[in-house]
Amino acid sequence: MAGYIEDRWLRKRPDKQTGKRERTTLYGKGKRYRVKGIPGVQDRSFDTSVDAKHWLATAKTDTRRGEFVDPRDGDICLTDYIVDHWWPSRTDEPSTEGPMRSRIWNHVIPLLGELPLREIDASALRSFAAALLTRVEGSTAEVTWGHLSSILNSAVDDKRLLRNPIKEHRSVKPPRRTEKKARAWSRSVVDAVRHGLQDRYGFAVDLGLGLGLRQGEAFGLGEEDFDFEAGVVHVRRQLRWDTRGRPYFCLPKGGKTREVPLSPNLAARARHHFRRFPSTACTLPWRNPEPPANALEARQRKPITVRLVLTTSHGNRIYYRTWNDRSWKRALATAGLITAMGEKVRRDGGRIRRVPVYAAQREDMFHVLRHTYASVQLEAGESVVSLSTWLGHSSPKITLDHYAHFMPGAGKRGLDAMDAWLEREQQPILPEKSLPAGWTKKIIPNPQVRELTASGASMNVKYKETARGGLAVNIIEC
Repeated sequence: MAGYIEDRWLRKRPDKQTGKRERTTLYGKGKRYRVKGIPGVQDRSFDTSVDAKHWLATAKTDTRRGEFVDPRDGDICLTDYIVDHWWPSRTDEPSTEGPMRSRIWNHVIPLLGELPLREIDASALRSFAAALLTRVEGSTAEVTWGHLSSILNSAVDDKRLLRNPIKEHRSVKPPRRTEKKARAWSRSVVDAVRHGLQDRYGFAVDLGLGLGLRQGEAFGLGEEDFDFEAGVVHVRRQLRWDTRGRPYFCLPKGGKTREVPLSPNLAARARHHFRRFPSTACTLPWRNPEPPANALEARQRKPITVRLVLTTSHGNRIYYRTWNDRSWKRALATAGLITAMGEKVRRDGGRIRRVPVYAAQREDMFHVLRHTYASVQLEAGESVVSLSTWLGHSSPKITLDHYAHFMPGAGKRGLDAMDAWLEREQQPILPEKSLPAGWTKKIIPNPQVRELTASGASMNVKYKETARGGLAVNIIEC
């Protein structure tokens, strides 16, 4: 393999007259020995020939294995690598891109951004984890840590790091979210919250409770998604907003469409809602609100029209933040679940309005209706596999991980079944080829039947006692 060491201070060939190597114009300037000629490897200079020879041997070996990483490529600071190399290559959906960018720019870059990639070691990672937990909750810290690991994995693939320091050091422990069991509402709480909403928004509670929909799925549901004859609702899309406040339609979470059974009472409420508040046609781009840059993007982002069943009083699509602050939290306060933390003064034309400000726990937001739907289904004995399909989970394991505590009778049913097995001694059921009634197997040593064999081997026989106390013997095998 190519690769050699060049002396920058002396010429390669000696002078013909003196036999000595003459000095070059670089004599005494900079590092003397330079390693050159390795394909795909940048030249590197050293002060001593020993260091140059050692690095040349290592570079040759690592290059042959395809594992060579030039340490100089790791001198780029984390911020520059993210901004110039990692982030521009991402192709995330707008619903994912916004939250990811917020976590990286607000937490990763401020805490680690000034460090060069090769200086992100175990100590730096432990300090980062500790500082991160002082800024955000455990759930957000866990996701942010995953973003950092993804960035460092890309640096490894880009030959800027030999290994991902997060995976290399055993002393580095990622932050973990505090495990919280999903909480469901009682019927009285659901009714109180529904009563606190405007009439046109009461149906949102029915959709979350009766179908287990996420908020974006409920706001993106169209009247054409209700199949009253088949008794199902087709969950095909959700309404999302990008970081610039532009709405668009996209597939439900995980890209999973599904069909959810429609109960007769929910079907009746749906028909009643459609009569009182007629659905409004809404046309929005698909997948991405950005204007398409080519024909392919134009096809992928082609707008679709949906007759939304939930709209504002002006017939517009619902912006989730405004709805949460002005409708949902107000209903929670009316139901006595939260209280106002203050008020916000804003000008509306020529009038000044004072709007109460509420601080609601995350577990009291719209998603609690989905948890309540799951709890009702499981407590009624519904199959976890079926529920997983209706909720749009990727596997029943996810459903069990989230909602196993909603199955208080599951363990008792199994215990009762096992107890029934042990209730009384059952009559044995013999196979068809078993011994006749009264016969058993026994190994009889040959001295008792010397007339049959003198080999000293035991015999497998079957026997039964006769009425007079005798022994009837039948040889099975020798």
